[in-house]
Amino acid sequence: METPDCELIAQYRQGDVVALDRLIDRHQRMLFGYIVNMTGHQDGADDVFQEVWLKVIRKLDGYRDQNFGGWLVRIARNVVIDRVRRRKPELSLDQEDADGRGLARTLAAETAPPPDELADRDLGARIAQAVALLPEEQREVFVMRVKADLAFKEIARLQGVSINTALARMQYALTKLRPLLQQDYKALGTG
Repeated sequence: METPDCELIAQYRQGDVVALDRLIDRHQRMLFGYIVNMTGHQDGADDVFQEVWLKVIRKLDGYRDQNFGGWLVRIARNVVIDRVRRRKPELSLDQEDADGRGLARTLAAETAPPPDELADRDLGARIAQAVALLPEEQREVFVMRVKADLAFKEIARLQGVSINTALARMQYALTKLRPLLQQDYKALGTG
């Protein structure tokens, strides 16, 4: 049976460094995936990941929550927001090109690609590219739900909005992603 997070935290507080390693290993994939999706690239994700764990170590004595994964995402969210505030967003699906066409229409394929081209395409990269173009609030809800597997109630709390707003942001994100990924969806035989 897997040792609960709260027990590992208690063990670390008593000086067991291995307990912290186990916590990091347990939450690494979820947290790193969240960070990569929110920053849009893997280059700075390592730095954010390390900064998050340094903050966790510093704030661990004040941890009282029952959902350690949610607490990690909240800290990661704050670190990412601080970094985003230092730079402007580069692209948005709502942004228009010189011809007045939105980026969502520009990215969407007009016809289905040949099967051999589809086989060469990295679907994960296409999804990541499409998600990166979502407006920040929608991207954040999408990533928290899909990558971090947080409940909408927790997402709403982290974003400081009502649950209806969090649900609406997810719906808007899905609405914007559908046309971008529609051809891939059909090619997989699910559309």
